Amino acid sequence: MRKTRLDNWICEIESLPELTREGLELLQLRRLNETLARLRVRGGIYAFYPEKLDNLAQLAQLPFTTPDMLAENPGSFLLTSQSEVSRVISGATSGTTGKAKRVFYTQRDTENTIGFFAAGIGEMLSPGEKCLITFPFSGPFGLGDLIARAVERLGGIPIRAGFGLSWEELSALVSETRPETYIGFPATLLGLCRMYGKPLPIRRALVSGDACPKGVMDALEAQLGNKLYPHYGSRECGLGGAVTCPAFQGMHLRENHIIPEIIGENGQVLPEGEYGELVITTIGLEAMPLIRYRTGDYTRILPPCPCGGVTRRIDTVSRREGVISIEALDSALFPLESLVDYRAGFDGTLQIDARTTDGQGVDQLTRAAETCCPGVAVTVRVSKALPSHGPMYLGKRFVEVQNGKT
Repeated sequence: MRKTRLDNWICEIESLPELTREGLELLQLRRLNETLARLRVRGGIYAFYPEKLDNLAQLAQLPFTTPDMLAENPGSFLLTSQSEVSRVISGATSGTTGKAKRVFYTQRDTENTIGFFAAGIGEMLSPGEKCLITFPFSGPFGLGDLIARAVERLGGIPIRAGFGLSWEELSALVSETRPETYIGFPATLLGLCRMYGKPLPIRRALVSGDACPKGVMDALEAQLGNKLYPHYGSRECGLGGAVTCPAFQGMHLRENHIIPEIIGENGQVLPEGEYGELVITTIGLEAMPLIRYRTGDYTRILPPCPCGGVTRRIDTVSRREGVISIEALDSALFPLESLVDYRAGFDGTLQIDARTTDGQGVDQLTRAAETCCPGVAVTVRVSKALPSHGPMYLGKRFVEVQNGKT
């Protein structure tokens, strides 16, 4: 099996004749020390950090950065002038429920993200193929726009659906354009499969934006007849963090720009293969590099990939916030073939508002939720999904519960 396009992209932008593990780690150490030196001069939140480390293992001696620290004082992390900032992302994210964070990017940061996206998308998209993109298009440096630029760079044709179209509008767009590939939330694609009324022309999909639960992925792969390409990213790592290769065994990390660690409950670094919290040091960001940032995402580092790629891989990612595991709930509910989408809230009782193709399924969904969440009282309301409806998942599966309504 050929090596990943990610390896080739790293060699290209880092001017390396070939990518080796030793060479990649030397690059990481050099870039880490360059970042530490910049942080020392800046005098912000990392002013007391050492200016240089002798090896990558010494990184584990530095303190963690937390989401609360980033949310409370984002300006103290900014390393460039405001005039050099081309993009700011603020507000709540799809994966977190804490305080809103602001993250800054330079033109070079976004260019690197486009390059990484192109490397990952290139594993599934060929020149001339069309790609349906259902992530938001919020401006020239928004996520949807960056993905569209990456598709165009590969010679593909982006279909800019955006986020918020009804099932009827999405179905009409698919019928008109006949896209071979898809990039967006996995639950949105599964809902589209179930509302389209016939087999989709889409055969390959890069899915991201939430945890890509196994139940959703299995249902999608059965619908499309092909394996999916999960992607992991966050605003803190530059939107693009890790992507699947044709071996379909974990997601290769963007290691020229990210140093990953997996830590246990006491903050100790765990060995390869053990599950824990993903911590990232973003050595490739100009505007806002982060040192040992606790993502709140849980995964493990996998052994070397069968594809022969050099970059390390992470396994499926999950979150551990609150009483309810949304990944487990997705995997429990979406195997019901009539389920199009749902929202949930929790105030001591798990309350689920679901839409199904036939307006039925209360008993099945209730049993599935009770099995998934033992000891939790469950209330399920089901209505029929109409073509005029759109996805219920607008960035967070859980919503506030007020007066018994979600």
